[in-house]
Amino acid sequence: MREISLADVPGLVGQELGVSEWITVDQTMINQFADATLDHQFIHVDPERAAAESPFGGTIAHGFLTLSLLSAMNFGTVPKIREQTMGINYGFDRVRFMSPVKSGTRVRGHFILSECRFRGGGMLMTSYDVSVEVENEKKPALTANWITIVQFDPKDRPEGV
Repeated sequence: MREISLADVPGLVGQELGVSEWITVDQTMINQFADATLDHQFIHVDPERAAAESPFGGTIAHGFLTLSLLSAMNFGTVPKIREQTMGINYGFDRVRFMSPVKSGTRVRGHFILSECRFRGGGMLMTSYDVSVEVENEKKPALTANWITIVQFDPKDRPEGV
């Protein structure tokens, strides 16, 4: 995992910080997500019915499953900030589900640092424009603006910010 200094972050705004490894979204993962969220709609969990009755030709992942994979995609892709003591998921300004993720396909995340600003003594708010690519598809599965907070010891705050 790459590491960067807190002082380096502002200079990375507008840059792609990384592309994650591929993750296979298989039927087992989809079924487990359906169980965890109590969302058992047939387009997710019934391959035969989904093939016969949906426009997708089979089952597809829940949009929220694809969204939740951003955490795994982020880890090991976006550089770790040396001074960070904790990371906090602050939420999303925008999420769009652009195309389905069919069972058995692979996805990966692209992370562009779109904004950063220091808040308070020991917080850096960051925004990422993220997209989830579906292997061999032109249109991404989703696009979003993801906001996180990097917590750090205030004594490590770079001078002048």
